[in-house]
Amino acid sequence: MSESSHINDEPETPAEVSRRTFMAQMTVVAGSLVGIGVAIPVLAGLVPSKDVLDAGKPQWYPLNADEFTQFEQAAADPMKITFTKKTVDGYLVDVGDEYVWGIRMTPDQEAQFKADRPDLFQSSGGAVNYEVPVTYKNIGIVLFSPVCPHLGCRFNWVKDQQIFLCPCHGSTYTKFGKHMLGPANRGLDPLPFEDKSGVAEVTWINYDETTADRIVLSYT
Repeated sequence: MSESSHINDEPETPAEVSRRTFMAQMTVVAGSLVGIGVAIPVLAGLVPSKDVLDAGKPQWYPLNADEFTQFEQAAADPMKITFTKKTVDGYLVDVGDEYVWGIRMTPDQEAQFKADRPDLFQSSGGAVNYEVPVTYKNIGIVLFSPVCPHLGCRFNWVKDQQIFLCPCHGSTYTKFGKHMLGPANRGLDPLPFEDKSGVAEVTWINYDETTADRIVLSYT
């Protein structure tokens, strides 16, 4: 038997055994720390953000302050008013510009508006209430969604004809959103509006299309 074989067959000393055990334990600890380091960001990514948790609930967005002031003070015709809106798709949050059509009304126009759009009002104990959850601090203002209720195109204001016109299929509406001509089954859809401590805010609503009834599908 060779000398090397005798050396390999010699029992390890307690120090060598302890050192080997320590190295094995440190390897396990290091692997565990690496696993934890990977798991923490993964688990954190699975925790829904506030935007995700709030998806589907009515969200209030401040309107552009300068545009809204101009609208309140001077706009005789309908006016586009922009705001920044969040769109949540799963865990993805997209932030972009959106707009509404603002309408200012004199008292006589307000009376005409109520006569033209009975679909927006209901009587309860002699009081008139909006069917959508709207608080009009200034009843002379209404905000319309820019989405045509026919098939979801964006309509425009035609000043010389004093009508809203959808370029996709030709639906037309009065200044107050009453349907006039074209394939749409209802008038323009209002959006909830509030004056919160001097800040005008709006809620975006996705309405069902093609139906005569105004059905809320979601809030975004």
